[in-house]
Amino acid sequence: MHTHPGTEAARPEATAAGRTRVAIAGATGYTGQELLRLLARHPHVSIAAATSSGASAARRLPALARIWTGSIVPLDPVALANEAELVFLALPDTVAAELAPRLVDAGVRVIDLSGAFRLRDAALRARWYPETHDLPDHLAYGLTEFARSEVARARLVANPGCYPTASLLALKPLVDAGVLLPNADVIVDAKSGVSGAGKTPTERTHFSEVHGSLSAYGVLGHRHGAEIEQGFGGPVTFTPHLVPLDRGILATIYVRVAPGTTEEALGDIYEAAYRDATLSCTAAARRSMPR
Repeated sequence: MHTHPGTEAARPEATAAGRTRVAIAGATGYTGQELLRLLARHPHVSIAAATSSGASAARRLPALARIWTGSIVPLDPVALANEAELVFLALPDTVAAELAPRLVDAGVRVIDLSGAFRLRDAALRARWYPETHDLPDHLAYGLTEFARSEVARARLVANPGCYPTASLLALKPLVDAGVLLPNADVIVDAKSGVSGAGKTPTERTHFSEVHGSLSAYGVLGHRHGAEIEQGFGGPVTFTPHLVPLDRGILATIYVRVAPGTTEEALGDIYEAAYRDATLSCTAAARRSMPR
């Protein structure tokens, strides 16, 4: 990482209350608004800025009127670097691929919610995220339950995709426990609400296409399949489906475990994997906040 001279001295310090100055770029989309809703209530966060995905005029978000009273302002990379210590990017892949390295070079910590930096393999990135040519230094894949220390140190965190999060949280404890049969098929049958496709309207997400319907899409060709395989460490058959719900994901995953593995043993594996997740997550968030 290369920090420009004088950048650190120019950036505002945390507020007197010890809160971290956070900005959200792309706060008008579904993900950005939900993120703003959460961060505005966070006891260790001060919202330094919330921007649109481009140069649109400033406006307010009436849906958040009782939570956050600020205004959405046009996207300005220079202002983000000067006003915030930590920036969340809820932007399209192409925009995030360009903006994230600029902010990191300016000394800002970045959590990218797009897919631009999730895939480590260059050939896979060239297929699914061709705008991302290289991965910056100090990058972490932010499946926090399994990369807590890496996330705490990272200058850039690639937030996992929706389907990979649901799938890997189910699969990784079994992998780590060594109970999966080697070379056995792994099948992920996942169903998502419509908001996962974002705000931009398409024929596939039109009300008349979705209402009362369930459909498979991206069969044998969904970019989240590569991300799931990366986290799992082997081939996975992944089929996503769209269901007539606003939000949420249900992933039904089929695996083969070693003979004699009981339901109780599987329960113990998951309980051990996530027993301290909530408390550890809170503590890690406090420790990792930049000062």
